[in-house]
Amino acid sequence: MDRTKQNKAFKFRLLPNKKQEVLFAKTFGCVRFVYNKMLAERKDTYEKFKDDKEKPKEQKFPTPAKYKDEFPFLKEVDSLALAKAQINLQHAYKNFFEGNAEFPTFKNRKSNQSYTTNRVSGNIELQDGHIKLLKLKLIKIKQHRKIPKNYKLKSCTISKTKSGKYYVSVLTEYKKFIQSTAIEQVVGLDFAMSELYVSSENKKANYPRYYRVMSEKLAKAQRILSKRKKGSARWNKQRIVIAKLHEKVANQRMNFLHHKSKELAYNFDAVVIEDLNMKGMSQTLHFGKSIHDNGWGMFTTFLDYKLREQGKQLVKIDKWFPSTKKCSCCGAEKPMALSERTYECSCGYVADRDYNSAINIKNEGLCLLALV
Repeated sequence: MDRTKQNKAFKFRLLPNKKQEVLFAKTFGCVRFVYNKMLAERKDTYEKFKDDKEKPKEQKFPTPAKYKDEFPFLKEVDSLALAKAQINLQHAYKNFFEGNAEFPTFKNRKSNQSYTTNRVSGNIELQDGHIKLLKLKLIKIKQHRKIPKNYKLKSCTISKTKSGKYYVSVLTEYKKFIQSTAIEQVVGLDFAMSELYVSSENKKANYPRYYRVMSEKLAKAQRILSKRKKGSARWNKQRIVIAKLHEKVANQRMNFLHHKSKELAYNFDAVVIEDLNMKGMSQTLHFGKSIHDNGWGMFTTFLDYKLREQGKQLVKIDKWFPSTKKCSCCGAEKPMALSERTYECSCGYVADRDYNSAINIKNEGLCLLALV
């Protein structure tokens, strides 16, 4: 039994006044401005030395303070938010040089509007339905749940949605005893385009496909938007209507995935899935909307941390494992076209294609667990 540090975020709706909204807008813009300025300098340096065999191992990043004399408006906003932009760029560069990401790109106004600030000397505090932030004083929030007293505030991220709503995500740190659970109940999950997954217990998630249900309303709203003059008051009003529809779909999807992942984490000691490349699948198989609609990547993220909090495991098997081609009864393999929905083996075994795959995934996971 180990007492380890855990992180947990709490997201609340912000209700700023007009003056606070203006300062939020300035902070979003300044954070983006500083990030782009630093990236431009780093890009010039990278272009200069990228072909040299003897490149300096470490090149220091400029700090936001460097730009404050030339651009005095940077002094109006939270300095810790500007410092966080520098840290984010450093991480982006590190991921690029380690081969884990593409070269960092410039941010624009159309990207997500957000910034993160760290808690230093009590500059972030929750007080009776309000949150205290640097430069902004007290901002009203809808605190629908309490943060335990033993949870230490670390940082917070302020974000603005396309529909104009403001949210704050408060990151906390706490210590918890996590005891490893003896693995007795194991389930395998096979990704399914429409149902989200089919389990080795022959149960389906029955995902409601929220985006598909909303597609007619979205199409109608977008047709109305296309007929209005871009930038006008009526155009902006219709843009917000579309943004709210997209937010509703996203919230419905997230709620469904939280409930399903919680159910699996509660009932099983280990969950076995395939380590799939969802982006590659959506591009290769031309199922972009269907794959992105069910949110498999988000689901596995939720499932992973919910299992770890209870000392349980999420096991990922190799994506090239022939779960679809293999018979879960005799182990024989045969080619399977995507259109074939029933698995029929020469040994006489007949089963639903996804159910057969889920059993194979579970069995492979049991083999991996035996080696750990």
